[in-house]
Amino acid sequence: MNTLIIVLTVIVAVLLICIVLVQKSKGGGLSSQFGNASSLMGVRQTNSFLEKTTWTLAALIGILSIISVYTMPKVSAETELRTETTAPAPAMPTGDQFGSEAPAAPATPAAETPAPVAPAAE
Repeated sequence: MNTLIIVLTVIVAVLLICIVLVQKSKGGGLSSQFGNASSLMGVRQTNSFLEKTTWTLAALIGILSIISVYTMPKVSAETELRTETTAPAPAMPTGDQFGSEAPAAPATPAAETPAPVAPAAE
């Protein structure tokens, strides 16, 4: 149920974004495209439709948000505490990411470097 509410909220949010982007500040927006149209799709009716749609979608997002709080899966503090205390500690990896063992240290020591020779005094 919670997944359905989240999906509906996302769909309504996308619709609200589209409606807001169609509008233009100062009342220009979509109504300027239909300025010479018949009175059926006149300036006043287009602005009124967009405004009503905006308010309806905004209210729908608010209602869906409140509903999602009540449909969210509930986890009690007792269950959460129990899972935290009984969880095993993660093991420390000893090898690389593929599970192989770490390479052993070389058995032979590195060759000794000779000491620098002081220049001869003349």
